[in-house]
Amino acid sequence: MIKFEQVSKVYPPTHLRCKETVALDNVCFEVKEKEFVLITGRSGAGKTTVIKLLIGEEKPTKGEVFFDGLQVDKIIPKDLPRLRRQIGIVFQDYKLLSKKTVFENVAYALEVTGAETERVKAEVPYVLKVVGLENRAEHLPAELSGGEKQRLAIARAMVHRPKVLVADEPTGNLDPYCTWDIIKLFTRINELGTTVILATHDQEIVNNLDKRVISLEKGRVIKDAKKGKYII
Repeated sequence: MIKFEQVSKVYPPTHLRCKETVALDNVCFEVKEKEFVLITGRSGAGKTTVIKLLIGEEKPTKGEVFFDGLQVDKIIPKDLPRLRRQIGIVFQDYKLLSKKTVFENVAYALEVTGAETERVKAEVPYVLKVVGLENRAEHLPAELSGGEKQRLAIARAMVHRPKVLVADEPTGNLDPYCTWDIIKLFTRINELGTTVILATHDQEIVNNLDKRVISLEKGRVIKDAKKGKYII
């Protein structure tokens, strides 16, 4: 489903940085449909760059990125929204609309794509039930706990029924109890048939999930293990 083929990403010098920055260096890996994959490494290892390349936010300096048979780096800008509806993204900082209710936050993700009212009425309650927020539909984000805010972000990412759910450090702002609550939710979503890619530097998550681990260091893949552990 996903393939990175000899991908490098180099950022040129700027007025704040006199040297070029190598974010990824000859990265190669594949992700099969319905896999659960952890991408790990310390801050600056290249995890977020992998995600940006996958959704077409950045283009590789060298190499090719494929998703579901399409070469992502060749997709023209007007076709990128269609790609991104197939890849749900969850961020560490939630990115919620503060003046909209839980229901409206999820509904908005459909409405901006022109979804009909009947579809909104059917899909939003379904995903809220999947993430356990069906009883919080009329609350505002400010009335939610950190864990509930992340569940809402996941619901919004899932409302298009994407083929892949990608999460970039989704537990970075959560306490240990909420962290494992969210990880269990990702596991459940994967069991329902969605491919999950989780970027994290949380050693405890990596060592206890017993999933495939792609380890990055200074932009290079240093290990790809079927049931991996965190490499210090």
